Amino acid sequence: MLTTERLVLRRFRPADAGTLAAYRSDPGVARYQSWDAPYPLPKAQYAVESMASADPAQPGWFQYAVELTAESAHIGDVGVNLHDNRMQAEIGYTLAPRRQGHGYATEAVRAVLGHLFRVQGLHRVSAECDARNVASARLLERAGFQREGLLRRHTWIKGEWTDDLLYGLLEVDFFGVETAS
Repeated sequence: MLTTERLVLRRFRPADAGTLAAYRSDPGVARYQSWDAPYPLPKAQYAVESMASADPAQPGWFQYAVELTAESAHIGDVGVNLHDNRMQAEIGYTLAPRRQGHGYATEAVRAVLGHLFRVQGLHRVSAECDARNVASARLLERAGFQREGLLRRHTWIKGEWTDDLLYGLLEVDFFGVETAS
């Protein structure tokens, strides 16, 4: 559906369930996410079925499978939660551990942002991350997001209260110039 120099962002396929289960089962990947490790294959199969049937133009979550073009390998995902007004969205991302640190997640997020702003005409995209997840916060900042806030002890997850960082990116900031509404 979307392509970059090194990646293809596409719908999930049934064959992606094994890879999804593997990277979601990594404790380091699951640490800041809503799921627990291990992430069983049947759960991944159900998730892939659900993600494959979603419509990216309709309100709600749509997950792009991130594929490394050179290897035709599924390496992660980028999720977009389109608001009911179809002018705002929330974004999230997950990458297999051995694929982290190579710029793939930033490249994938920027590709999705470009699509959201250029094609879908969104006004704003937001993101939230656990304040301890420094790598995620840095990725958002590299992609152009501005830190907008800190919610102290906001989320109860995995037996503890966590602080959440809030980020936002406006269409005008993404393009670097104001555009007419």
